[in-house]
Amino acid sequence: MEEKITSMIRVRMSAKDAHYGGDLVDGAHMVHLFGDVATELLVRSDGDEGLFLRYDEVEFLAPIHAGDFIEAYGEITKMGNTSRTMEFTARKVIAGRSDIAPSAADVLDEPIVVCRAKGICVVPKDLQRK
Repeated sequence: MEEKITSMIRVRMSAKDAHYGGDLVDGAHMVHLFGDVATELLVRSDGDEGLFLRYDEVEFLAPIHAGDFIEAYGEITKMGNTSRTMEFTARKVIAGRSDIAPSAADVLDEPIVVCRAKGICVVPKDLQRK
C-alpha cells in the first residue's frame, strides 16, 4: 500500500481577515487555505505546484471569526495520469473570545469542522519530477 500524501497548515484569523460584521471571516478564506494545502500536496507528489482544476464540492459548516485558529488539512485520495483528486477539511482549534477580552482565546477540547471540500488538481506530464 502506498503512503498517503498529506499536508496541514495552521493559521490565526486576524482582524484583516474579517470581512463581515461581528468580525466574521468569509468562507472564501477557507478555499484560499485549501489552495495553499493543495500546492504543497502537489509539490510533495510531483515536485511541481501544478494547477487547481476545480472544486467538486465545498461545504461551509460553522462560522469563523477574527482570533480563531484554523487548521487546514488535505490529502491526495486518487492519483491519475496528470490529475490528483484531493479532500480537504478545515477545523477551528482555538476560538477567539473577544466577548471576554480583546486578546482572550480558548483552546477547544474538540476541534470544530468549519469547512470541507473535494477538488481536482493537475500536473502536466512534462512538469512531473517524481
